[in-house]
Amino acid sequence: MAFNDRGSRGRDSGSFGAPREMHKTKCSDCGVETEVPFKPDPERPVYCRECLPKHRKPREDRY
Repeated sequence: MAFNDRGSRGRDSGSFGAPREMHKTKCSDCGVETEVPFKPDPERPVYCRECLPKHRKPREDRY
């Protein structure tokens, strides 16, 4: 078997890279409808792609 030969296993066999189940919700910041790859918890805010960077903590430089 060659290194890149993966046989008959494809994306729909449960392998890495398989499509995720998406859940529709509203952004807690701007109110736009968005989809997230997890089931939203009503007690926690969920942000769209545009609003998420405003709410992330800056990463510390790691050396």
